[in-house]
Amino acid sequence: MKTKVLITDDQADIRKLVRMTLDIGDFEVYEADSGMSALEMVQSVKPNIVLMDIMMPGDVDGLQACRWIKDHPSLSNTAVILLSGRDQPTDIATGKTAGADVYLVKPFGSSQLLDTVTQIAERQSFFSDL
Repeated sequence: MKTKVLITDDQADIRKLVRMTLDIGDFEVYEADSGMSALEMVQSVKPNIVLMDIMMPGDVDGLQACRWIKDHPSLSNTAVILLSGRDQPTDIATGKTAGADVYLVKPFGSSQLLDTVTQIAERQSFFSDL
């Protein structure tokens, strides 16, 4: 069974680049363009991994969406990888406090992204087989 990955970013070109990177792996990829649409998709698609930009327009940013996912009992095992141009230690700490499993600073390399997503998918697969 393919690992489901939801890419959430308000910039279509970023989503396209991330999708192209993930196409190398064995992933079922979905896209959302806002925090609110991500929360709706998370409930319907039940992805294994959510890649989430922090700064997005609208009522729900990436940090709020991450907190909601991690606080929702049926989704708490969903891995969240926050993507941000903010690279200060306080920014990273805020992301981790929100529940992020990983915090990647933009710009990140495609191999770094693919390696991170693959490692999380393998870890999830291992634990689901126990």
